[in-house]
Amino acid sequence: MTAAKKDGSDDRYEIRLGGSGGQGIILAAVILAEAAAIHGGYQVCQSQSYGPEARGGRCKAEVVVATGEIDYPQVIMVDILLALTQEACDAYFHNFKPNGLLLADSTFVKQLPTSRVISLPFTRIAMEKTGKAMTTNMVALGAVGVVNRLITTAHLEKAIQARSPHGSAQVNLQAFRAGVKATKALDLSKLPRSVSPEEEDEV
Repeated sequence: MTAAKKDGSDDRYEIRLGGSGGQGIILAAVILAEAAAIHGGYQVCQSQSYGPEARGGRCKAEVVVATGEIDYPQVIMVDILLALTQEACDAYFHNFKPNGLLLADSTFVKQLPTSRVISLPFTRIAMEKTGKAMTTNMVALGAVGVVNRLITTAHLEKAIQARSPHGSAQVNLQAFRAGVKATKALDLSKLPRSVSPEEEDEV
């Protein structure tokens, strides 16, 4: 799906979502892509892949958002990595930008490969708010909506309403808003500063 900004700039932003089959990673990525393209007016490419297993095995989805033409459809350097499981965190934490951000579900992700991380119990929040673990993806999407710099939470809400399976839009929005609230309650200014590529090479 593509929709072009008219300002002529080329600002590429890359989001990778990782979890296990059945956690709704693909749906979350589609919602992100549609929020950016249909409601935000950006150029967007969205892709996904699975591990050797289907349901229960790890899977990832990627969303590339840009204000100009996208010449390569897959993630090159990750701005945001969402990890809902430890296996996904271990497998998909690569090509991470020095100023990238890891969003981890602290319910399952205990070993963190970077200090630039927001760790929230997405699964527990989903269960407390909706009683359904399957809404964890929407809670996590709320966190993505707060911390990314291109896709607004308002546009994400419109995409959730349009893309949710029949009868699930309201519970998905409830979970999404819980994720937004939990993320906004954090002091994001306390995140470690970004490390430049030159500094990273020296470490």
